[in-house]
Amino acid sequence: MTAFDVDAFLQRPLTARIATNGPTVRPVWFLWEDGAFWVLTGPWARLLGRVRDDPAVALVVDECDPATGVVRQVIARGPAEVVPFDVPRGRRKLARYLGADEGRWDRRFVHYLYDDPAERGTVWLRLAPTSLSVQDLSYEVAR
Repeated sequence: MTAFDVDAFLQRPLTARIATNGPTVRPVWFLWEDGAFWVLTGPWARLLGRVRDDPAVALVVDECDPATGVVRQVIARGPAEVVPFDVPRGRRKLARYLGADEGRWDRRFVHYLYDDPAERGTVWLRLAPTSLSVQDLSYEVAR
């Protein structure tokens, strides 16, 4: 196994999977900032209610490329907290997946930045991991 830059890895627009008690697992876009994972959610998703019922979550971000042999994973565990949505962080999160030009975004994402988050119920789930497992399981591909 080799070391890799975890912060650089988590800055990439990868999809994470978050697991809640139930168990329920779902894919999510995330932002890695200030030593925490930030996931946008609200009353339209079951995720918010599940976390309010039991804040213990696990989240995995990984990549596996059989062509290059790159296999890396980050697994985070801990209690998620519900915090108010802030537009600047929302813009940073959406721009990493959709690009910097908001004019090119699918309209269903723009409302997060311009609607009243309190009226819509938009919030962040913030996971500051109490446990963070990082592994590089990459292998050499036979040529």
